Amino acid sequence: MGIVPQLKLPEALRALRHREFRLFASGQVVSLIGTWMQMVAQSWLIYRLTGSPTALGLATFFGQVPILLFAPVGGLIIDRIPTRRLLLCTQIAAMGLALALSLLTFGHWVRLWHVITAAFLLGLVNAFDNPGRQVFVAEAVAKEDLMNAIALNSSMVTGARFLGPAVAGLLVALLGEGWCFLLNALSYLAVIVALLKMRTQPKAPRHGQPGSPLAQLREGFAFAFHCLPIRRLLGLLGFLSMLGTTYVVLMPIFADRILHGGPKALGLLMGATGLGALAGAVTMAMRKRARGLASWVAGSTLLFGVSLLAFAASRNLILSAVLLIPVGYAFMIEMGSTNTLIQMMVPDVFRGRVMSIYTVMFLGMVPIGGLLVSGLGRFLSAPATVMVAGVGCLLGGALFTLGLPAWKAAAHQLVERKS
Repeated sequence: MGIVPQLKLPEALRALRHREFRLFASGQVVSLIGTWMQMVAQSWLIYRLTGSPTALGLATFFGQVPILLFAPVGGLIIDRIPTRRLLLCTQIAAMGLALALSLLTFGHWVRLWHVITAAFLLGLVNAFDNPGRQVFVAEAVAKEDLMNAIALNSSMVTGARFLGPAVAGLLVALLGEGWCFLLNALSYLAVIVALLKMRTQPKAPRHGQPGSPLAQLREGFAFAFHCLPIRRLLGLLGFLSMLGTTYVVLMPIFADRILHGGPKALGLLMGATGLGALAGAVTMAMRKRARGLASWVAGSTLLFGVSLLAFAASRNLILSAVLLIPVGYAFMIEMGSTNTLIQMMVPDVFRGRVMSIYTVMFLGMVPIGGLLVSGLGRFLSAPATVMVAGVGCLLGGALFTLGLPAWKAAAHQLVERKS
């Protein structure tokens, strides 16, 4: 596993003692900045080509629906082959898709169907890549550093979410979307090199499990469904991901039509969300124990709903950006706490399959949210659509909070049993 005992690090960075995790983190930072640059540029490109909220919603749907359909298969594969080998394949495939999209954009050949097709294929890659990354983080560190590793991984994602959109907003305004796609393609080299430099696979794959692949899939779903704490956590995460998608999908419309700021405003708004999420990830990294995380899930859900309502009501660019900071913070606390609790409760033999279900709830519900935006966009304005989402999040948070006493003790027992 490659721990460096003599490496003195602050408590919040203790997972970086592990060599494989350090390599993975260094590659992730670069690659994820490129990923967020592409996401912002892709949204703006679709908006520039169509000017339609329906097109933005459909692109989101086709980009994420493969995760909904194929992530459980990805989880099964992760439980059967070395995670590092899988991640190498997914990074190379994603790099090729970003390069193709950049060439189409530079050549002025790009059309809406090109962007949607590329988004669908990238979603197919992510159906295997995202649960693979979640499992790899757990494999690359010792058990006592798992919560910190999850928080640091979230910090990298959200730090990139802060930097990537800001850079993308400037690049799109000055040079066009193609440069964001090209730089994203090049950024995948950082993760590929890091994976190749790793000496060993941190944990051996679990070959030779009894039963057919279909039976093993059912077994993973059955475990997640019958474990009450995991079922409640996954259900809330999926609900929030579906509703929370609305403001992200509609961000180009807020930036242009509501706040009258164009692509630079889009970068500012996305960057503000990322700044809040980064603060949430740092908050998670400072924690030493899992006790109390269930209450954090409940509180952050309510904060998320209130913040969405405030953002939807704002008509000032700076105020809107400020209000997106608690939106990003609350969702990161909810997602990070859920991830940590599940990773600390799930047995290793089910880790790939359960984390694939986590990926379905976190990302696979996004296409449902995209369809929700497409449908509501025909009848409601963008701010009204986000207000509906905010009210839904408040209701979901209230129901989760009311049900918390029924399973909080059971969750604590599962965590203690694995310690």
